[in-house]
Amino acid sequence: MAGSATKTVYEIFQSMEHGPAAPSSTATAQAWLDHHSRSLGLFIDGKFERPADRRSHSLSDSKGTVVCSTTLAKEDDISQCASSSVNGYKAWSSLTCFQRAKVLLRMVSVLGQHGQCVSELCEMCEASCSSSSLVRLLQFYSSWAQLRDTLITSWTPLGVVEVVTSDECSLYSLMLKVLPALAMGNSVIVVPGRSAAPPALLLAQLFTTAGLPAGALNVLTGSDVTLSAKVAQNPNVSYVTYSGNKEDGVTLCQNTAGLGVPVSVSPCIGATCPFIVFESADVDSAVDEVIEAAFKRKKEVHWVLCVQESVVDGVMDRLKLRLAGMKCVSLLSDEHRALVDAAVQEAQQQGATLIQSSAAPPSGVQYPPTVLCNAAPSSPCVVTPTPGPLLPLMTFRSNTEAVTLGNHSPHGQAASIWTEDLTLALETANGLSVGSVWVNSHSVSDPCLPSSGHKDSGTCTDGGQEGLYQFLRPSSSTSRPRSSHVSMDYSKFGAAASPAVFPNESDSSSAPPVYQQFVGGKACKSVSGSSVAVKSPGGDRVLAYCPDGGRKDVRNAVEAAIKVQPGWMKKSPTARAQSLYSLAKGLESKKQDVAKSMSLQTGLSTEESGKEVDLSVSRLNVWAAYCDKIRGGSLPMPSSGSALSFPEALGVVGVVLPNRNPLLSMVTLLGAAVATGNAVVMVPSQKYPLPALAFVQVLQSSDLPAGLVNIISGDGDQMTAALANHSVIKAIWYWGSAEGCQYLQHTCTNPLKTLRLFCQKDDGGMDWTQPEPAFLEETWRNAVQWKSVWIPTA
Repeated sequence: MAGSATKTVYEIFQSMEHGPAAPSSTATAQAWLDHHSRSLGLFIDGKFERPADRRSHSLSDSKGTVVCSTTLAKEDDISQCASSSVNGYKAWSSLTCFQRAKVLLRMVSVLGQHGQCVSELCEMCEASCSSSSLVRLLQFYSSWAQLRDTLITSWTPLGVVEVVTSDECSLYSLMLKVLPALAMGNSVIVVPGRSAAPPALLLAQLFTTAGLPAGALNVLTGSDVTLSAKVAQNPNVSYVTYSGNKEDGVTLCQNTAGLGVPVSVSPCIGATCPFIVFESADVDSAVDEVIEAAFKRKKEVHWVLCVQESVVDGVMDRLKLRLAGMKCVSLLSDEHRALVDAAVQEAQQQGATLIQSSAAPPSGVQYPPTVLCNAAPSSPCVVTPTPGPLLPLMTFRSNTEAVTLGNHSPHGQAASIWTEDLTLALETANGLSVGSVWVNSHSVSDPCLPSSGHKDSGTCTDGGQEGLYQFLRPSSSTSRPRSSHVSMDYSKFGAAASPAVFPNESDSSSAPPVYQQFVGGKACKSVSGSSVAVKSPGGDRVLAYCPDGGRKDVRNAVEAAIKVQPGWMKKSPTARAQSLYSLAKGLESKKQDVAKSMSLQTGLSTEESGKEVDLSVSRLNVWAAYCDKIRGGSLPMPSSGSALSFPEALGVVGVVLPNRNPLLSMVTLLGAAVATGNAVVMVPSQKYPLPALAFVQVLQSSDLPAGLVNIISGDGDQMTAALANHSVIKAIWYWGSAEGCQYLQHTCTNPLKTLRLFCQKDDGGMDWTQPEPAFLEETWRNAVQWKSVWIPTA
């Protein structure tokens, strides 16, 4: 203001005129962008590359102003980047744990100098992440880099890891995957979404300043998710992990199907999360926070407000008071406005009433914050919410109803619980099928909190020590061989089954025996009643007849499993252990019969078959001992409050068993799944089904609940397709053909299934007899998903 320097402080306060404008808050970020002529290249081998013939993509801020442009990578850039990453992995992994930790800690000092630039660039690009959050990530993972060989023994890094994010994903979500991968000794190729691309390029440059070897962190930018699939096709990439919206994640899974590279997905954008308010809550605080979460923060998730009936009137009165005077929210386009109008209209037709800060404008991209009171659980605004300022409100009467409403969504990312009754909070948190639960708070993030995407919200664990294992493999295992995509008709996979027969059970005693499958706790024929002849190793005679199961058998098995699994999961670890000890004892008592069937089909000697039975008994005892040994616990938080993490069962697991060690492999996978609270539907090896079917008599005499373990024999491809297309099955562990692996990765995307895929040769596969602890720990970790509960204190 003119002449303000000659005025006294009293005069300034009397007039209340504004002082001189501060310098632009984006000056530092602007300078970095200007240094690169606002045209950012690719970051490969420790430096920026700007190929002359590459197209570019412009990035604009919320006001439509162009921030910069990023280069669109091509196949030659991918090859150069992958080669650089291989060299970077060799240099980075050869360093000691202390040296790697030192580089990450040095990055903390570098951020201290350039943190303002990073924060400003994130703000300009709408890739929200504060420098303090990055510092916390670096401090946490630098300590794990230091302790890797001390606390995570017998594990080794994967090699070259590709980290992919969608356009809406924040820089924090990107670094939550990049930093643990680096800490464990991998090199990383980052394929960021549009908003996170400039900050990711800046951080890659800063990492080089901190001493990260060239090639250990490369950044490729592109126009869409197809670039990430092209990167995954490079044979040097060992693992692909994705964070962002589900649509792009599904596209990535389908485009990489058949390549032989594991892909994990964390759909952190667009999930529906319950915000549960009990009558014992501080209602004023709960209302303030739900408005903050639903209308004022950048929305990565959609909240659904669930309020206990006894306090719903008070909550609605407070919502009306808090919403009064709030400004309209800008939508992205006229198409989004049409979607919001349609969702509101349909909710009103189903009986919902509106609380709005103001009347909605008749047209345009502005829309007022709106609460849809008494929304129906089946309403589209609850099940498939639109991208707008809408907050559905539903009511419940009891804690059981609250849990039912909270689990109504197909997503399982997070939930917020509001009550001052800690027992009620923990009981509700235990019942919700979500990865993160916040008590009297919301949207708390810290790298020490492990979280798995439950249901349709992901296939991996991020954060905590548990999130490190996706970037490691047991030292005793070898890298998985890569394969090539096969052109196939997915609709016809598994349609052509083996020719079935109908054996005459009234034949003489010299006729081959007729085996039965095991469904719902009972030995039974297949639904079709047909069987398949099992021949001797030489193929000259029929040894037995096995049931020829199909889709209806899988349906019956899953129905039996889903009924019993929740109760089995709630049993104490000691009770589950006793059941497994009893199963091992039953197998030992049937050793002669099981060994005979194995020797008959596999051609092994009676002595060798007996040794495999002994190993199987020992393996069941190991899993019984595991039941009560790894249970999570309390986590050290950097701020006030407490946090708990604990493993939970996946649910129903489908298993297609390998050919190698048919009995030992079956009890290894069965024991891991059952010990952690899962139910299983198992398909015996099509080549050697008799050992698994002989195990049925052991199951019949065990005290395992009926339906917990189901064994269905039949055509491998047909059974695989039936498992893949069943929506209840959460995970599939598969040993089979390359076509089967490709089919599962392409098909198991709606809902998302956790896949463990192994392409086996006739005599190939892993060594199931190995006793290494890391092998068993990997199997155990594949059978659980993690949940974190955050409890703040005053």
